[in-house]
Amino acid sequence: MASAIEVRDARPDDAVALVALWSEMSIGTGHQRALAAPTPESVRASIARLAKDPGARLVVGELDGHVSGMVYLRRTPISPLHAEETMTVEYLHVTDQARRHGLGKALVAEAAAWAEHESCPYLGVVAPAVAREANRFLARLGLGQAAVLRFAGTHTVRRRLAAEHAPNLLAMLSSRRSVIARRAQLGHRHDLTSPAEPESAGR
Repeated sequence: MASAIEVRDARPDDAVALVALWSEMSIGTGHQRALAAPTPESVRASIARLAKDPGARLVVGELDGHVSGMVYLRRTPISPLHAEETMTVEYLHVTDQARRHGLGKALVAEAAAWAEHESCPYLGVVAPAVAREANRFLARLGLGQAAVLRFAGTHTVRRRLAAEHAPNLLAMLSSRRSVIARRAQLGHRHDLTSPAEPESAGR
C-alpha cells in the first residue's frame, strides 16, 4: 500500500517536529552547524511571523500522518538588474526514515506550483555541496548548479579581512558602520517629524 503524503504550511503545533528535523539536517551538512539550534518557542515565533509575510512560506510534508520533511520557500528578485522573481527553495529536508516514498518530490512540486501561482519563471534550490544524494535528486529534476553559497559569521569575515589586508581596514569598516548607523538614525528622525501623507496622495 502506498504511503499517504500531505504537504501543507507549518503550524505552531509542528514546532517540536521541526526542531527535530533541523537537528537531523544539521548533522554533517551545510552551514546549519554554525547556527544556534532553534527551540520550539523560536519556531512558533517564526511561524507566526511567516504567516504575515506574503512572500515566504515554511512548508512541511507529512508521511502517514507524521511530519517528516520541511522546506522554506521565498520569492526573491533573480538579480538586482532584473524585474523577474525567482522562487528560492531552502532548507529542503526529508528525514532518513521517510526517504524514497515521494515526499521530497512532493515538497519540490509544492514549490513549483507556488512559483507558477506567483508568476515566478525560475526555481532556485539551495542544497549543501556535501549532500550528494540530495544533489543527485535535484539534478534529476533538471536543476543545475548555478552558484556556491558560502557562510560564516560576520565577525569572522571582518577579522580575516583585517588580518589579510591593510592594517587599517578594520578601522575603515568600523567607520562605515558608524556612517550607516547615523544615516539610519537621521531617517528615523525624519519619519518622526514629517507629517503623515494623506491616503489619497499619489492615487
